[in-house]
Amino acid sequence: MKKEEAKIAVDKKEFYKNLTRLALPIALQSLMLASVAAGDALMLGKVAQDEMTAVSLATQVQFVQNMFLMAIMGAGAILGAQYWGKGDKNTLADLFNMMLRFCGIMSVLFFLACELMPGLLMHIFTHDAPLIALGSSYLRIAGWSYLLTGISQCYLTMMKVTDHVKPGALISSCAVLLNLCLNAVFIFGLLGAPRMQARGAALATTISRIVELVLCIVVCSRPAYIRPAFDRFMKLPKQLKSDFIRQCLPLLGGSLCWGIGFTSYTAIMGHMGSDAAAANSISAVVRDLICCMCNGIGTAAGIMVGNELGAGRLELGKAYGIKLKNISYFIGFLSTALVLAVTPLIVRTVILTDQARSYLTGMMVIMSVYMIGRCVNTVTINGVLDGGGDTIFDMYSLIVCMWFIAIPLALVGAFVLHWSPLAVYACTCLDEVGKIPWVMIRFRKYKWVQDLTR
Repeated sequence: MKKEEAKIAVDKKEFYKNLTRLALPIALQSLMLASVAAGDALMLGKVAQDEMTAVSLATQVQFVQNMFLMAIMGAGAILGAQYWGKGDKNTLADLFNMMLRFCGIMSVLFFLACELMPGLLMHIFTHDAPLIALGSSYLRIAGWSYLLTGISQCYLTMMKVTDHVKPGALISSCAVLLNLCLNAVFIFGLLGAPRMQARGAALATTISRIVELVLCIVVCSRPAYIRPAFDRFMKLPKQLKSDFIRQCLPLLGGSLCWGIGFTSYTAIMGHMGSDAAAANSISAVVRDLICCMCNGIGTAAGIMVGNELGAGRLELGKAYGIKLKNISYFIGFLSTALVLAVTPLIVRTVILTDQARSYLTGMMVIMSVYMIGRCVNTVTINGVLDGGGDTIFDMYSLIVCMWFIAIPLALVGAFVLHWSPLAVYACTCLDEVGKIPWVMIRFRKYKWVQDLTR
C-alpha cells in the first residue's frame, strides 16, 4: 500500500461531494438510456419472443455505431475536462467543432447502411428468416434516429465536462421517458395509433431523438454554456487536432475491439438457437441496467481526475484516482449481489419458453461474477486511466483478453465442441474478470498522471 500513498491528503467531504454531483446524474442518464432497451425487450416480450429477439439483434447495429461515437466523444471529454480545469473556453469551442464533424460523418454512414442494406446487416447476427425480416423493418425506421444520435451526444458530452451535467441528464431522461411512452403507444397500438410492434419501437426511438436534439440546441444557446464555434467550424487548430487524434485513435481501437467483440458474442449466441438468443437478449438488458452505477462513477472519475490534472494539480489528481479505483471494487461486489437478487423476478416476468427460461437463470448467475470485473475495469480504465490520457492500455488489454482468449474459446465451444449455451456464455464473460490483475499493474505505473493541456 505504500506505493499508493498520495503526497497530499484528499478532502473526503469535497471528494464525495464532487463524485456525487457528477456520478448520480450520469448514472441516472445511463439508467434512462438502458431503460429504452429494457422497455423494448419487456414490451415486445409481451407481444412475441421473435419480435423481442429481432429488435435485440437489430440494435447491435447502433451498438457498433456507438463504438465510433464513444471514441470521438471520449477524446473530446478527456481533453475537454482538462481544458475546463484550466479555464480555456476558446479551446473547448474548437473541441466541440471537432466532435461534431467526426460524429456527423459516422452518423451519416450508419444511416445509409440501415436504409440501403438492412437485410445484410441482420444476416450478420442470425440466419433465421423471420428474425431477419422483422429486424430489417426495424432498422429502416430506426436508421433515422442514428442520423441524429451523434450530434445530440456531442452536446451532452460537452455539458458533462463543463459542469452542466444535471441539464444534460435531464434532457436525456426526458427523451427516454418520451421514448418509453411512445413505445407503449406504437407497439401495442394505444390511443388510436396503429399496432406496429417492432416498427413501433423504431418509430418511438426516432421521435425521441428528434426531441432530444432540439432540447440540446435550445439549452446550449444560453450564455453560460459552451457552444460550437460555427464561424471557424472548418478551421480546426492543427495542434489541437493532433492532440485530439492522439487520444481518439487508441480509444477507437479499444471501442472497436470491445464493441465488435460484444457483437460477436451476440452473433455466436444468436446462432445457438432462438432460445439461447432470447435468454442472452434479456441478460444483456439486465447487465446494461445494473452497469449504470459503474458507468456513472467511471465517467465522473475521468472528469474529476482530468480537471485536477489539467489545472496542474497532479498529486491531487493521482490521489483522486487511487480513491476511485478502490471504490470500484465496492461497486463491483454490490452489483454482483444485485444481479443475484433480481434473478428470480426477471426470470418470472418475461414470457419465454421453458428452455429459454432455464438458460436465462444460468446466464444471470454467470453474469453476477462478471460484474466484478466489469465495474473495476470501467472505473479504472475508462475513468481514471483515460482521464489522464493513458488510452492505449484499454486497446491492447482487449486484444489479448477478448480477442485472443474469450472469443476463440466461445467460437470453438459453440461450433466445434458443441458446448451448451451456458458454457459458451461463460466464455464470453472471461475477459473482464481475467484482466483485473493486469489492470492493477498498469494503474500503479502512474503513466496516467499527466497534464495534456497546452
